[in-house]
Amino acid sequence: MGRLNELLALAKTRAQDQNFPYAGSLTPAEAHEVWKLAPGAVLVDVRTKAEWDWVGRVPGAVEIEWNLYPDGGRNPHFLDRLKREVDREALVLFLCRSGGRSHAAATAAANAGYTSACNILEGFEGDKNADGRRNTVGGWRHAGLPWVQS
Repeated sequence: MGRLNELLALAKTRAQDQNFPYAGSLTPAEAHEVWKLAPGAVLVDVRTKAEWDWVGRVPGAVEIEWNLYPDGGRNPHFLDRLKREVDREALVLFLCRSGGRSHAAATAAANAGYTSACNILEGFEGDKNADGRRNTVGGWRHAGLPWVQS
């Protein structure tokens, strides 16, 4: 449990330094390690169904869209689904494409009583490189973490 506590303390410090309302901010590699080490931890992928189908999925993740495809509007049922599928006492790790939607989802979850909500920095695809392409600068896939193509 030493390594888990170390990672969670680091995540907490990052979130506090930014005045984020959720429990922590983790890099993809840290999040994967925490997910494996923490009993009952849940990874919630908040990308759209199109992203899961066309870009790739994280095996074992709970998939709840933050925004709906194709219109991009906010999913009005996000918190209802989260409450049905994920225990409020669980350590919850939120993932999106690049860290923005997952930040919003972790914030919403924290405000709804999820005291161990964390954002995964960089997201699934990471930031764009100088050529405007993702998957080369940060992100879950670039880190070589488990994912599958649909």
